[in-house]
Amino acid sequence: MIIQDLKDRINSYFVGKEKVVEKLLICLLSGGHVLLEDVPGTGKTTLAKTVAAALNCSFGRIQFTPDTLPSDVVGLTIYNMNTGAFEYREGAIMRQIILADEINRTSPKTQASLLEAMEEGQVTVDGKVYPLPAPFMVIATQNPVEFLGTYPLPEAQMDRFMMKISIGYPERESELLMARNFLEGKTVADVKPVCATEDILKMQQEVSEVHIEDNVLGYVQNIADMTRKEEKFVLGASPRAFLHLIRASQAAAYLDGRDFVKPDDVKAVAVHVLHHRITLTNDARLLKDDPDKLIENLVLRTSIPIK
Repeated sequence: MIIQDLKDRINSYFVGKEKVVEKLLICLLSGGHVLLEDVPGTGKTTLAKTVAAALNCSFGRIQFTPDTLPSDVVGLTIYNMNTGAFEYREGAIMRQIILADEINRTSPKTQASLLEAMEEGQVTVDGKVYPLPAPFMVIATQNPVEFLGTYPLPEAQMDRFMMKISIGYPERESELLMARNFLEGKTVADVKPVCATEDILKMQQEVSEVHIEDNVLGYVQNIADMTRKEEKFVLGASPRAFLHLIRASQAAAYLDGRDFVKPDDVKAVAVHVLHHRITLTNDARLLKDDPDKLIENLVLRTSIPIK
């Protein structure tokens, strides 16, 4: 099966983080985007490059800085003196896998240039629409511990990411294997592709056809509704978050080799889909409540409708 080969190939180069790779593949198969938030040196960039190489997709990297302009991202039109016409010069966004590195280091205006691309798969430059290549996925990174010279992502931007994932430090055995690969010169440049673009698009279509019963759909809606009623949340799950949770659950079932969604699939992805969309109240922040724990408890308290 292609998806298993893909997981094995990525895990052989990005060692010891099988769960992280699985969540990222869920986003890919769902047609979603992912935000990797972790301290420097945990392999965020390496993971993005490894995924792009294994998928045989075109790869673009945008190194966001305070002086990065929207035109650097989406492109611009320039006047060609030879032809006497304006021509579109594409920006870095015109690739299938985009690494938006340190996305919170650029200005809100430049961050906003990604909104249309992430939601609609297109960019508009000087009134003309340019479609992005398919499949299209943004893998953004940010450092949670640096605040100087950063611009926090607004809620509208965060809501466009299907998941926010933390990589974390590797286990001892995994870190030693990483060292062995490093000493042997095994790098991302050695990653051989596992599938073609057509295979990815086919898998995305198959994920969209994974069956979900009405009672499971009701369960997902109940979870979204519970986040909106939770007293410790200022902001709950949006309708987009509700749809993302459905699609991520379908992808989780697909990765497990099933053509139908179980409540356990919803539980497996709920925290990663919801926690970056939740805003705690001032009282909850003062009490240092953990949003992940709050969401986990909320999911456990949510009832599954009877058919």
